[in-house]
Amino acid sequence: MSHALDTAQQGAVAAEEPMTPQPRGFYFLFLLSWFGLNLAIGTITSVSIPKAFAFLDDATKETNLSIVSAVGGLLVIVLTPLAGRLSDRTRSRLGIRRPWILWGSVVGFVGSIVLGFSSGLWSILLGLVILKCGLGAANAATHALLAEQIPTRIRARVTGIVSASTGVAFILGAGIVAMMPNDTQWAWFIVPGAIGSILCGLLYFRMNDIVRTEPREPLSLREVLGSYWVSPRTAPDFFWAWTCRLFVLMSSTFVSLYLLYIIIDRLGVSKETATGVQATGMALFALIAVVSAVLFGWLSDKLGRRKMIVWLSCTISAGGLVACMLASNVPTFFAALAIMGAAQGAFLSVDLALMTEVLPSTSEAGKDLGIVALSAQLPQFLVPVIALPVLMTGGGQNYTALFAVGIVFGVLGAFAVLPVKSVK
Repeated sequence: MSHALDTAQQGAVAAEEPMTPQPRGFYFLFLLSWFGLNLAIGTITSVSIPKAFAFLDDATKETNLSIVSAVGGLLVIVLTPLAGRLSDRTRSRLGIRRPWILWGSVVGFVGSIVLGFSSGLWSILLGLVILKCGLGAANAATHALLAEQIPTRIRARVTGIVSASTGVAFILGAGIVAMMPNDTQWAWFIVPGAIGSILCGLLYFRMNDIVRTEPREPLSLREVLGSYWVSPRTAPDFFWAWTCRLFVLMSSTFVSLYLLYIIIDRLGVSKETATGVQATGMALFALIAVVSAVLFGWLSDKLGRRKMIVWLSCTISAGGLVACMLASNVPTFFAALAIMGAAQGAFLSVDLALMTEVLPSTSEAGKDLGIVALSAQLPQFLVPVIALPVLMTGGGQNYTALFAVGIVFGVLGAFAVLPVKSVK
């Protein structure tokens, strides 16, 4: 970063309006793109891959899932900020984001095809790498539009709606996989991959993008490395808001990543019917999250407050994890998921709006929102690395210890938002 931004400058950045007037239908297709990305990525990583491993080799399912999630998460950690930086610098008459949205969708669909016909750990890993390279690039470009094309005055409402769409995507994706026969692995991957890629790619055809055609200096190594870093000294509010988001999303990932196995091994549901129970639990979580996201997004814009709602949702989310840890049957576990759903819906909508208002600069929105996206992607790498030894303590399948670690991260997230000063 070439110079420090003080608190007032960060506020001025947040107040900037969209650069490009948008045609009718843009907001709807922006929502569909967000929905499609989450349907494809969320369903395949949280439902399809765990189910495939459970049927391929039940005895090694946790280890295999941890390996794939960690490697896939590490790849996206490297890819997303770099894709955001490269889209910032794209020189094309098509715009700086549209090519990434279109071709990222195409590559992501190819990855879902590879996954659909995989029969072991390494082929599943290859398919996931292709999927995340494509959809990860499209995701980085789509995230950048929040700062470039969504007015600040309605941003929390828009982020509330897109967060709600994420919940609906999880419901639909889990339901699709649950309805498919247990001997049609190809469909577990290709169907959500096709739906998600098509919905994401449609945005390419109905948006006015920023066009930059002037020549740029080649990226230096320092600039490439800078794609993964914003100095806490020059942008302290961004640092603390990002840390809060990372810790809270890590907290919930300890449950979401291993949800199917928690249902099988802790609640005693057979693997043949566990996907249906998982789909029901995810539907309950997501439906409540949808209502919460829309409600608190509207309330946040109305009151002009972000930080208070973020802090409250962090605290309630940690309480929901405590309830999950204590649950011993499916109905009680579902009640705990409902508490988490309400908290996560409020958090994801309002916190995303908060993040866009503490960006160091809108001229590098792709790079900076790529770093914001890391807060959701780092858990995909860090949680399996932390969870595997935790699960193995005390003889294995120690989900109580797993929940306890998740609770600690949730509490840390609540404290991390408190130092943010430029946003109420």
